[in-house]
Amino acid sequence: MQDLTEGVARFQRDVFPAKAELFAHLATHHTPHTLFISCSDARVVPELITGTEPGDLFVIRTAGNLVPAYTPEADGVAASIEYAVAALGVKDIVVCGHSACGAMTALAQGHDLSGAPAVAAWLRHADASQARTAAGDVPALVRQNVLAQLANLATHPSVARALAEGRAALHGWVYDIPTGRVEDLTAATPALAA
Repeated sequence: MQDLTEGVARFQRDVFPAKAELFAHLATHHTPHTLFISCSDARVVPELITGTEPGDLFVIRTAGNLVPAYTPEADGVAASIEYAVAALGVKDIVVCGHSACGAMTALAQGHDLSGAPAVAAWLRHADASQARTAAGDVPALVRQNVLAQLANLATHPSVARALAEGRAALHGWVYDIPTGRVEDLTAATPALAA
């Protein structure tokens, strides 16, 4: 906890004063341009990877960067997606997977998740990805999972509407932790990038 309180002190002393004008603007304006859905993994920091400022990204982080297909039942992921797209009008939606993902590794390698029943239930949202990937191939599963989550996103009415009207575009990325590279899986797939 000491590290966190020291970090807050540094933020208040050094960062906040240098960006006081930005924070004053953000106090009354919330207009992110991108919905960024990434893994909860602490090694994946969307703002750092993208070089963005506070207020630029609307971020959803879930284990395995999973996005359940739309259902009428309320859930936090669906509500956040709908708010970002329908209320905030984000123009781009990125699903970002990453190398060495613990969730995808557990699935690819068949780890016993009986001691983590909530995690096991959540990871069922990657069943389609797992079905398309050879057992044990974590990098391939990470990529397939990003593409499957983009397909799930398109089932959300707010996203489907924004895509049909040309107001938003979907992007699938994979961030490689040891090299810092970001692979755009949708660059060669116009239907997903448009």
